[in-house]
Amino acid sequence: MNKVITISRQYGSGGREIGKRLAEHYLIPFYDNEIIANAAKESGFAEVAFEKAEEKATNSFLYSLAMGMSAYGNMDMGFSTMSVDDRLFLAETKVTRRFAQEGPCVIVGRCADYVLKDLPNIVNVFISADMSARVKRAVESYGLPETKAEESIIKFDKRRSNYYSFHTGNKWGDVKNYHIALRSDYAGIPQTVNALVEYIGK
Repeated sequence: MNKVITISRQYGSGGREIGKRLAEHYLIPFYDNEIIANAAKESGFAEVAFEKAEEKATNSFLYSLAMGMSAYGNMDMGFSTMSVDDRLFLAETKVTRRFAQEGPCVIVGRCADYVLKDLPNIVNVFISADMSARVKRAVESYGLPETKAEESIIKFDKRRSNYYSFHTGNKWGDVKNYHIALRSDYAGIPQTVNALVEYIGK
């Protein structure tokens, strides 16, 4: 298998676990928080700055107005003239692309499907699940309070959607952005992994 697999996922859908299992199956690197850690080390920004950048995109329309331009819209102006948020995203992009160019791997999140769209051998995956299944997973695996789990899930998804839309100009979760989209709750995590292996190949 000579492909880079990107995993985009709804919160609580098990996308990260699916990505990790795929990496273990193919014996290839798995990257998630490692991207932030490397981007922080290379850029000089604290890791928490990258996390806050995603939170700030909660209202993408107002955020875009305040920024005045998107991350890719002002690249020709030079790195030093960019906003902190743009510089953070570009630092992540640099690390994501380097990991992908080093060889087959699984990359979770970080707008990887868009960041790597010009590279060959990319397989973009989107994982979703019914809200009830996501609530169950969020409570049992992530420790969210049952009474607030659904509310938290909606907020997490909204944050991811706005961050993705702001930096890519595309709609998060739109099937046109991915090669394959699967519901992890339909047959369970193991069967979802098996289906992806069947689709991606040996």
